Amino acid sequence: MVQYVIHQQTPIGLHSGYKKMSHSTVKGLLTRLSSTGRAIWEHQFGTNEQTVQSLCKRLLTLRGETAAIMVADEINERLDMQTSEENLIFFEFLLSDMQPDQNKLSEAAQIYLANPNPDTICELAKASDARFMSLFRMISTSPRGPHALVKLRQSLHHLLPENPHLKPIDQGLVHIFRSWFNRGFLTLEKIDWTTPAHILEKLITYEAVHEIKGWPDLRRRLDDDRRCYAFFHPALKDEPLIFVEVALVDSLSNNIQTLLNQSPENAAIQPNTAIFYSISNCQPGLKGISFGNFLIKQVVRNLNIELPELKQFSTLSPVPGFRKWFDANHPADPSISGNEKSLLTEACAHYLVNEKRKTFPLDPVARFHLGNGATLARLNWNGDSSDRAQKQSYGIMVNYIYDIPKVEKNHEAFVNSGTISTTSTISKLAAAYEKRRSL
Repeated sequence: MVQYVIHQQTPIGLHSGYKKMSHSTVKGLLTRLSSTGRAIWEHQFGTNEQTVQSLCKRLLTLRGETAAIMVADEINERLDMQTSEENLIFFEFLLSDMQPDQNKLSEAAQIYLANPNPDTICELAKASDARFMSLFRMISTSPRGPHALVKLRQSLHHLLPENPHLKPIDQGLVHIFRSWFNRGFLTLEKIDWTTPAHILEKLITYEAVHEIKGWPDLRRRLDDDRRCYAFFHPALKDEPLIFVEVALVDSLSNNIQTLLNQSPENAAIQPNTAIFYSISNCQPGLKGISFGNFLIKQVVRNLNIELPELKQFSTLSPVPGFRKWFDANHPADPSISGNEKSLLTEACAHYLVNEKRKTFPLDPVARFHLGNGATLARLNWNGDSSDRAQKQSYGIMVNYIYDIPKVEKNHEAFVNSGTISTTSTISKLAAAYEKRRSL
């Protein structure tokens, strides 16, 4: 069983040796090695005259760890200063000069075909690995390496729409990140008002669902009747990967403005419900690396231990794709403007339950929570009165309930056959829409 550690000082390391020393000790050691290597390398070769491309080629030839860490650090420093145009040139270089050695690949393939066995399969896989994958792994040995590669992928995403041929590089980085950022390396931290200010400030910056309007607003979201948890990784020590905000209340919440504006004096005296009202991914360069499913389930477990009186765990979630779908499928109703409550709630239930992308819900938030094993429980008319919500969903919000005894069963049914766990209320609304459309 994977265990998460809630801590303030010492994160889990990338291997067993890290358990005996703090992250700062390891980072300091690598930094000293980098500084030492830099002096050696500059004395012997002079990095200032070399391009980032030539440094990358040189890095792949090095065997000494000290010099390799230094050169990797130099590459990261250069990449960090590059413009988008320079990054494009760098990515083109990776595709043209950092592909597998064709002679070695052909030889390994012939040997495998002549004698297929685990050893020849391993050699074939090794020979088929693009050289830029080895480069990325070596770059990561620098103290700033993982952060630099995450930032590099963020830049790559801006270039991909007009340069789809760069997709193999993106796929390579995703492969590496899924190994680095797997759940065994993540540490769960409770965020409160005693958390270092530079991390709290990042919560204000990264909040992607409901804007945090300055320090007083953040203070309220970290009050006694609220909780906030974030995943961290030892390679990005001061950078949250994802965080979730929770409100402790005495019933299912049906309106986000009411929830956010509630004063501490009006907080529930004996809360029995935890409402997950905001989940924000913090690193654009890690898009596609899933953290949220682990986060919610672990926070539910932690809250269950801390506050055994909690009987219900639910979200108050947006429906970001509903209005776009509805407007496209109801061209004769341009003047809806949120006034037709029955039509819109029935249509929204249908949209969440029956509109699919392959076998899974079309709506991304529904895919996420239902894939985690939640139950689609209730629609909330005018649950969000903001302009953004009106444009996304005519203001409708959803409660997805995490019923602990049923979560794993729901998850298995969803991922294996696309089965959606719903309440009878939702099912009736969806059926009413089908009947309406058949008339």
